[in-house]
Amino acid sequence: MAKEKVSITLDSEIIEKIKEVAEMEDRSFSQCINLILKRYIRAVEKKMNK
Repeated sequence: MAKEKVSITLDSEIIEKIKEVAEMEDRSFSQCINLILKRYIRAVEKKMNK
């Protein structure tokens, strides 16, 4: 899957929590954010299709 660089602004506490989760799951920060966003999008799509 093609990947693109983006720039976003996040709250400091969100960055710290994501870093913690990424470390616990042995993922990079980017991989963790990507996974979180994919799960969120799936959940929203599931809700919309009900």
